[in-house]
Amino acid sequence: MNHHLVILKRPYLEAILAGGKTLELRLTRARRPMRGRVCPRDRLLLKASGGMVRALATVEAVEHYEDLTPERIFEIRRRYGNRIGGDDTVWTRMMDCRSGFLVRLADVRPIEPIRIDKKDSRAWVLLKEGRDFGLLGRIRENGLTGEP
Repeated sequence: MNHHLVILKRPYLEAILAGGKTLELRLTRARRPMRGRVCPRDRLLLKASGGMVRALATVEAVEHYEDLTPERIFEIRRRYGNRIGGDDTVWTRMMDCRSGFLVRLADVRPIEPIRIDKKDSRAWVLLKEGRDFGLLGRIRENGLTGEP
């Protein structure tokens, strides 16, 4: 089981915490496979962009996408858009993406907010000992690393 830091714009994080957003879609323009980056049972630490880590979730399922086309992205929106969120502008910006993944969130729970010193622009970070913004030790101390 891996731990990931997921950066979200505030409205999306609030929608996840309220239970209205149950899927997280991450697409990229690069044509690199995303397989293995996130797997079922992985733990996600959810952080507001420019804010604090505010929630923990479990990956229930993941779908990986490669060789995306605007038609395939439109189909993703048709099938899952109401559980992903985003307006027409957001979806239009994704139409030239080539790969990505869709995560079904489970066991979403707020945690005591944690401030971290993160300066880079990565919006999804696989956390590793020593390169974890101090988060792995803090969540271990609070008993938040295991299964719900």
